[in-house]
Amino acid sequence: MTPEKFDVVILGGGNAGIGVTGPVRRAGMSVAMIEADLLGGTCPNRGCTPKKVLVAAGQALHEIERASIHHIAVGKPKLDWLALIDREKDMIKDIPANLARSMAKRNVEVIRGHGAFTGPNTVRVGNRELEAGHIVIATGSKPRPLPIPGADLMITSDEMLSERELPGSVIFVGGGVIALEFGHVYARAGSEVTILEALPQLLPAMDADAVAHLQAESERIGIRVRTSVSVKRIEKAKGRLRIVFSHDGAEHAAEADRVVNGAGRVANVDTLDLAVGQVEHASGRVAIDGHLRSISNSNVYVCGDAVPTSPQLSPIATYEGDIVGRNIVEGPKYSPDYASMATSVYTVPPLASVGLTEAAARQKGLAVDVHTNDMLDWFSAKTYAETVAWSKVIVDQSTDRILGAHFVGHAGQELVNIFGLAMRFGITASQIRENVYAYPTFSSDIKHMLGHG
Repeated sequence: MTPEKFDVVILGGGNAGIGVTGPVRRAGMSVAMIEADLLGGTCPNRGCTPKKVLVAAGQALHEIERASIHHIAVGKPKLDWLALIDREKDMIKDIPANLARSMAKRNVEVIRGHGAFTGPNTVRVGNRELEAGHIVIATGSKPRPLPIPGADLMITSDEMLSERELPGSVIFVGGGVIALEFGHVYARAGSEVTILEALPQLLPAMDADAVAHLQAESERIGIRVRTSVSVKRIEKAKGRLRIVFSHDGAEHAAEADRVVNGAGRVANVDTLDLAVGQVEHASGRVAIDGHLRSISNSNVYVCGDAVPTSPQLSPIATYEGDIVGRNIVEGPKYSPDYASMATSVYTVPPLASVGLTEAAARQKGLAVDVHTNDMLDWFSAKTYAETVAWSKVIVDQSTDRILGAHFVGHAGQELVNIFGLAMRFGITASQIRENVYAYPTFSSDIKHMLGHG
């Protein structure tokens, strides 16, 4: 078989792979993109985009819950789950076709199928072999497998976004983003929700105080949370599922209609024949340098969820893809900077975060001012009858720079971007305080969050 030659072959047609195509096509390079499933990958088809449709419904239910505080009389709401799933599917149905048109406009050849290395510069997909000067691994992620007897009885977020009947009860194994976000939707829709987390804290990478406030709000709406749990097995039980686990030195059992793998996701690289491509890896993690390039095969780059060291987030995937594209065109000169990238957990209300947690800042030995505020009694929070409104901003004493900011409620998913902008461009805490903000807005509370009345 004579290999077909391209300048760039991209394994994966999600946000990361699509991000690569911009710089390389502008440079006139020939590009083939291999995708076995839907263009766009996880986020728009079975992740953040369809999930946000469900979260928006949860937000509406949250607003209705508080209507009486505003002296609005409403009856008990009833969510039509089947119609909501239909709405979710309708809103995302055109995304793959739109992306296919975009790739065609860029003259990127999209090849349907599963790609795998056949050498350091070659990839096979179906009955075609492609040779390229640059190969990009942008294959995304998949649910983390759990070594639990009966794990095959669990469903993942993929099935949750397609189930057309609301389950009466759900148990999440793992207390990460998936469990919290879907748990809030399910609980507000009327399901009984339990979260079992192996570690002492939900969302272990997040600021502990922020998580504590989110957990309290989760429990307020009826979610049962158990941390430091060891799940022993999952088994069928008269049309339902039983999960057996140990907690506080005792063995417990709980039953539910569904058990969900909420343990996060891992890089989807195990079927790429990386060894054949001379790509060093271990335990599903590709070894890369600071330019997102394989340390063992300089022709190979990695971006998106397949990167073992960065958050698995859609905008970061696009950002990394663009960096890889520019490094291919100009040589390995660009490196990602994640320090000022904000993230949100889309519970209702959400948890938002950027930069260092307080614990991480202190572990670095930094002298910091920590401004923590419970804002429930602030006028803005009371106006909107917030059920949780909390912030923590961490400031470097020596430079007055923002090191981290964390929010629960209070439009934190929007405010966190202001702090991320400040961190990236060196805007100091004093300058943020001195700015004049439109009033009355949640943004106008920022100066109070930093201790300035």
